[in-house]
Amino acid sequence: MKTLGLIVNPVAGMGGTVGLKGTDGPEILERAEQLGAVPQAHKRAARALAALLPHSDNFELLTFSGVMGEKPAAECGLKPQVIGSGSSPRTIPEDTIRAAGQMADRGVDLLLFAGGDGTARDVCGAIGTSVTVLGIPAGVKIHSAVFASSPPAAGQVAASFLGGEIVRVKEAEVMDIDEEGYRRGILSARLYGYMTIPDGRRLLQGLKAASAPDERAVQMAIATGLIESMADDRCYIVGPGSTCRPLMEMLGLEDSLLGVDMVRGGRQIGKDMSEREILEGMANAECSLILTPVGGQGFLLGRGNQQISPEVIRRVGKENIIVVATPEKLTSLRGRPLLVDTGDIETDSYLCGYYRVVTGYREAAVYRVSCYA
Repeated sequence: MKTLGLIVNPVAGMGGTVGLKGTDGPEILERAEQLGAVPQAHKRAARALAALLPHSDNFELLTFSGVMGEKPAAECGLKPQVIGSGSSPRTIPEDTIRAAGQMADRGVDLLLFAGGDGTARDVCGAIGTSVTVLGIPAGVKIHSAVFASSPPAAGQVAASFLGGEIVRVKEAEVMDIDEEGYRRGILSARLYGYMTIPDGRRLLQGLKAASAPDERAVQMAIATGLIESMADDRCYIVGPGSTCRPLMEMLGLEDSLLGVDMVRGGRQIGKDMSEREILEGMANAECSLILTPVGGQGFLLGRGNQQISPEVIRRVGKENIIVVATPEKLTSLRGRPLLVDTGDIETDSYLCGYYRVVTGYREAAVYRVSCYA
């Protein structure tokens, strides 16, 4: 009988829809709650565990009480052994560190944790490479390579590893960024260490990669073509990323780079917007959504742009999504599809299919979008 550990950071990802780009620190968490953010991590953990339910006779599940693991496990019909509890319903990083240490002491065969890069840092600091782990993506910013590509993918990899179908493991990077700088539009990533993960190949998320400096000319060409096609009476929601930035620059507008902006008639009507602000700005207007995938990972939605929520997507309509990417960014995916992970199964399924991707001035390619790799 294998043993599976589960740790859920219940506040992970709460800053996404309200535009805070993370929830590191009690002050930011309090601000997120004041802005109407609601917990999401336990739901994403439950989606991963649902994929494990058919294999529940093959492992014993160890977790902490309440939202740290017991609650989402029970919701899926699993009966975990509770080995501890958090210090409060919100929990703090020390709870994750303590839980990871106890899981290591128990000798779990695999430790699943739901959270973002901050949670990965805490787990890494507690156990390093001594235990095989796998992250269930539940944060806002997920640059580390220790995560599965989606919650269901995490469940699939865990089931295959515990069942002996995946036997190889590998070391993967744990990255995190300066959240305060991130909120000011400054992206500064740092390597914090490595953890051992199952070699699940296509079901794992890659390490985020920055755009190459020589892509600038292509990005400008993409922006030129977009501006020529923009209608004055239409609202354009511009997602984050360096490929979208030249569009705002050529319009003479201030962009947030790492946030979501809104343009209409050549004027900026919103900068670094939350989900609520985007929905308000969309009122009584036909809208298009301009997106670029995350370099190295291929995520179009669900990584660093949770402000573009399922409701926003439905209002925009799949046919009004404009995908932009340099040829180099598409080539780096090596044929893997672009990915969406909005947290809503119906929306993810709705988004799947083939899209025209703008790759230069009046140049485009057709590329597939999938729910998860």
